[in-house]
Amino acid sequence: MSTNTNLTRRAVLGMVSLVLGCLAAVVDFVFAWVCTPAHVIPAARPGIEALGRHIVAFHRWRLVRFLSYDDHLYAVPGWRRMRMYVLYRALVGVLGLLILTIIALGATSAGIMAWQVVRGEPLGGSAGDVSPTGNPWYEVLVAVGLGAILLFVAVWGLIGVAVLERFYADRFLVPSEAELLLRRVTELADTRAAMVEAVNDERRRIERDLHDGVQQRLVALGMLLGRALRTNEPERATTLLEQAHGESQQALNDLREVTWRVYPTALDKYGLHAALEGVADRASVPVELRYELLERPDLATETVAYFVASEAVTNALKHGGASVIAIVVTREGDGVLVTVRDDGRGGADVNGSGLSGLASRVAAADGRFRVSSPVGGPTVVMAWLPVFSESLVRV
Repeated sequence: MSTNTNLTRRAVLGMVSLVLGCLAAVVDFVFAWVCTPAHVIPAARPGIEALGRHIVAFHRWRLVRFLSYDDHLYAVPGWRRMRMYVLYRALVGVLGLLILTIIALGATSAGIMAWQVVRGEPLGGSAGDVSPTGNPWYEVLVAVGLGAILLFVAVWGLIGVAVLERFYADRFLVPSEAELLLRRVTELADTRAAMVEAVNDERRRIERDLHDGVQQRLVALGMLLGRALRTNEPERATTLLEQAHGESQQALNDLREVTWRVYPTALDKYGLHAALEGVADRASVPVELRYELLERPDLATETVAYFVASEAVTNALKHGGASVIAIVVTREGDGVLVTVRDDGRGGADVNGSGLSGLASRVAAADGRFRVSSPVGGPTVVMAWLPVFSESLVRV
């Protein structure tokens, strides 16, 4: 999008926001000067506070939608901050209404004077008074200059209103330092509890894999060897030994799979790219790996990214019935984006132990986790993990 197009779009969105703000100023004034005094009545408080929350939510939507306001720290304000925000917002709305009035009057005056110039009528004269010599050039110049000044004032007035909108939103809608600290402590406590539960689930799954997989195969291996030792038929013994050899190979494969799930050694030695190549090689269906990182993230980030990809591939194979899987690792902003897409049947349970455990891992790393899995597919698992520049090592 070109610069001129972008500026035009921003100007149009700003004008829409200004008009909506002016219309809402009436409600803001009613709330500030009528509903606020009635807040002292206990029975009226719930309704008044609910109305205030709706007003604040409308202005928040307007700022985000039309003024590109970043409200990621937004918190529903208490009564005092809500009341002050609506009061100041009403004053800003009146200021915006005055600017709109100036723009409307200026546009009307400019249209009338342009028509008078075209008709040869004197500027500011009554309709029907036609000047035989037209308007002097200096009068036209003065009119154009005054119009340019009014346009300049109107444009900067719009900018000033937008600045005031953001200022009061930052002052009254953004939580205080204490609220941010409390929110962060709550998030850390929740992610810690979820992470502990995810680790416990992982331990239980490892124990189950060892018990139902490796242990059963070792038992079968022992039984086959015992039968081979007891038989007196050479051909029978050879057959049993061949079966025992197959069981031993499968037990090694199962054990290797469990160890890769616990922690792949390739991740320490060669990095995330090599570890994901191992995931692709071990899969029973084609896995397309696209790795676009030019730098190597820190080991903690690589570990979370690996487990996201590995678990997503495992779920696609076990539960999704996928025939093709794609793993994409790219840089997005100040972080790493891991995307795993499969063509399976979809309908993945985001609250299941596997995906919820991944969500807990990603949340513990201050990342974002999202799953899209409509019935019928495809299933897309995305995880964004923050990476700081000082933790990157060029590969």
